Amino acid sequence: MILDQSHLNHADDPADHAKRRAALADQIGAGGIAVVAATPERNRNNDVDYPYRSNSDFRYLTGFGEPQAIAVLAPGHERGEYILFCRERDPAAETWNGHRAGTDGAVTRFGADAAYPIDEFDQRIGELLSGRERLYMTQGIHPEFEQQLMSRLNDLRARGRHAAPPEHIVSINSVVHEMRLRKSEAELALMREAAKVSAAGHRAAMQAAAPGVYEYQLEATLHYVYGLNGMHWAYPTIVGAGANGCVLHYVENAAEIADGDLVLIDSGAEYRGYAGDITRTFPANGRFSEAQRRVYDIVLAANEAGIAACRAGNKANASHQAALHVLVDGLLELGFVSGDRESVIADESYKRFFMHGTSHWLGMDVHDVGVYKQAGEWRELEPGMVLTVEPGLYIPPGTEGVDKNYWGIGIRVEDDVVVTRGEPEIMTGDVPKAPAEIEALMREAS
Repeated sequence: MILDQSHLNHADDPADHAKRRAALADQIGAGGIAVVAATPERNRNNDVDYPYRSNSDFRYLTGFGEPQAIAVLAPGHERGEYILFCRERDPAAETWNGHRAGTDGAVTRFGADAAYPIDEFDQRIGELLSGRERLYMTQGIHPEFEQQLMSRLNDLRARGRHAAPPEHIVSINSVVHEMRLRKSEAELALMREAAKVSAAGHRAAMQAAAPGVYEYQLEATLHYVYGLNGMHWAYPTIVGAGANGCVLHYVENAAEIADGDLVLIDSGAEYRGYAGDITRTFPANGRFSEAQRRVYDIVLAANEAGIAACRAGNKANASHQAALHVLVDGLLELGFVSGDRESVIADESYKRFFMHGTSHWLGMDVHDVGVYKQAGEWRELEPGMVLTVEPGLYIPPGTEGVDKNYWGIGIRVEDDVVVTRGEPEIMTGDVPKAPAEIEALMREAS
C-alpha cells in the first residue's frame, strides 16, 4: 500500500531548527551556554551496531543525524552563537559507512555559525565556557558525555579565576522538554504524515488477518507498509492474539491466530523523528462475538469520551478521568465489579481490568517529554500539545468472578489527538474503529 510519496522529497528545514535554537538562546540568556551531545552508536553484537538514531533533544535543536557530534549554543559569542563539533570528511571511512556532512556541511546544510572537528572539542570548550555564568547541560540522557563535560569543567575550576568557568550548572532537560511539548505547525505536519502511514499499516494488517495467520506475519505487514512509504516503526510492534492481547507490552508476536481470537495491534510509524502511535483490536475471523462486542463497545465509548476531553483549558488528566468513568460504568453493567462508580474508583477494584493510564504525550518520543503536573497540580492542555487516548479492558483466562465467555478478551483502542483552539484533531482517524466499519474492511479482503 503505497501512499502519496511527495513527503519524501522534503529534507528537514534548517529554519525550523534555527527557530528552536533562537528560542532556547532567549531562555538561557547572554550569561548562559548550552552544550548538548548526540548519543553514541550502540553495539548490537560483535561488529554490528544498532541502526543509529540520535537522542531527540539533539535532533530537535540541530536536525543533525550523525553520531559523534556536539552542539554548543553560546549567545553573543564572537565566533558565532551556534557551534557544531562533528566528524570531518573522510573518504576512506565514507567508503565503508556512508557520507558525512563534515564541518563544511555543518555550516552550509545545518546552519551552524562555525564548525570544528569533534577531536577539537576538549581543546576549545574551555574558551567557550570562559566568562559564562551558567552551563546548561543534559542530565541522564548521555551519561558518558555528561561525566566528561563535568570533568572538563572541574579542570577549569581548578585553574582558578583566570579560567572563569560557569559557577552554576542548570539542567537543560526541563527547558527543552517544555519547548518540545508544544508542537509547531511544521512538527504537526510531520506527525500527520506518520499517523497517515501508521493508519495504512493497520488497515493492511486487518485485511491480512485470518485464523491460521501468525502474529509475526501481521507485524511484517505493518512494517512492509511503513517501509514502502519511506518510514520505519517508532517502537516495537505489539501483535497480541487471544489472551496475548491481555499482556500490555507483549512483543513475542509468535503465536498462531485462532478462529474466535481478537487481535490487538499497537504499532506506529516514525517519520523524520516523529512518531505515530495507534492501537486497534479486531476479530480474527471478521466478526465480533457477542461477549467481545459488549466489551469492545465499552472501550470504544471510553476512547471517544477521552478524545472529547482533549480540549484547551482542560486538565492534562481530563482524558483519563472521562475514559475511566465510562469504563467503570461498563464494568458495573457487566457485573465485573460491584458498588457504584465512586466506590469502584475509590477502592480501585477496576484495576483488575484496566491498570494503565489513558494518555501520554506524543512527539519525537513515543512517550514524549514534558511534565504533566506543575507545582503539584495537573497542568492545563494548550493548543499544539499532542497526546494519545488509549483506554482498554483486559480479562485474562482464569479471571475470578467473570463468566468464561469473557476470558482471554483484551481490548485497547488508541488514537493520536492534537489539542486545538476548538475541537480536538484526531490524526489517526483513517483506520476504522467502529465495529461495523472494522468488519466491513475485513470482508473486503475475504
